[in-house]
Amino acid sequence: MLRHKSFRAATLALFLSLTLVLTGCATAKAPTPQSATSSTISTPSEIQKTDAVSDAALPGSAFNTFFPEAQDGLERVYTQEKDGFAEAKLKQDGTEVAKLAITDTISTPAAAQKFANATEITAGYPSMSIGSKQTAILVNGRFQVKVISVADSFTADDRSAWLQKFDLNGLSGLR
Repeated sequence: MLRHKSFRAATLALFLSLTLVLTGCATAKAPTPQSATSSTISTPSEIQKTDAVSDAALPGSAFNTFFPEAQDGLERVYTQEKDGFAEAKLKQDGTEVAKLAITDTISTPAAAQKFANATEITAGYPSMSIGSKQTAILVNGRFQVKVISVADSFTADDRSAWLQKFDLNGLSGLR
């Protein structure tokens, strides 16, 4: 009887060991190109995931000339530039107070579609608040211009004022 229990225990141990070895050595599937690039854009400065960028998206460097100049005691510092997107920080005495961004929504049509029901207008363009810290407009049905408060002292009125400081007419001429 003792021998029978030892044999069963040894068989069970061998079975469990083989199961662990076989499942532990299984190869992981490589991500497909679709799964490696597909996702949703949240906010320009908080891009956790990025969609594949359309070949028609303008380079980020094309947007730099449309950002407002440093003013009102704030320093403008460019922080990110890639196809379809450019971003700058506004700093006051070395502390970041806001972010400015331009996104070419040709790669993310859903971002532009959100403005279809916009009830506000800023500088002649559909405008919307996104949460309590962001204000965005859509220029020429394609370019999302966004100002994001980082510091609590940078208010919705500040965001609206800075949106109007962009060269929106120039931006609207891009194709």
